[in-house]
Amino acid sequence: MTTSSNPTSSQPRLHQEGEVIQEFGTVKQFPLGLSYEARMYSCQRLNRILADTQILYGLYKKHHWIMRGPTFYQLHLLLDKHAGEQLELIDTIAERVQTLGGVALGDARHVAEITSIPRPPDGVEEVPAMLSRLLEAHESILLEAHDAATRAADLGDDGTNDLLVSQVIRTGELQAWFLAEHLVDTPLVRA
Repeated sequence: MTTSSNPTSSQPRLHQEGEVIQEFGTVKQFPLGLSYEARMYSCQRLNRILADTQILYGLYKKHHWIMRGPTFYQLHLLLDKHAGEQLELIDTIAERVQTLGGVALGDARHVAEITSIPRPPDGVEEVPAMLSRLLEAHESILLEAHDAATRAADLGDDGTNDLLVSQVIRTGELQAWFLAEHLVDTPLVRA
């Protein structure tokens, strides 16, 4: 077999490296009608929420796979549904960072450095512990999102405020409700 030196060859040019053209933690100017301060603030907060949301997505998938017990089927399906909704949020949050001129957090190793969500055990926990872990992650994200939404609104960043309130917070609250109801002790009804 011979290799062509023809520059129009369809052979991929592998192992390329390039220079970083925008550093993480910076924002470039877009004509959005928002101050540099507002865009920088929103990108920083959104990236923290993005990191936590990526971890929450991973927790949902892990618990979906390792679910046990009499409610296996229902929780298996619910956790997968919630994971899908979190995956949509991940994309939406990352795109908002990019829209503001920032650099969205995308590498799992970087996510691990930034997240505030504690790492779960590598093994299988009891079902109530798994659900509690998910609820604690939701609450952490919700606290961060409420605070970030308020400050973004104060800075005039209505787009970030809207994303946080209408998508991150509302999705998180609804998912937390569904999870919490699985941890309720229901009394036996006696005839």
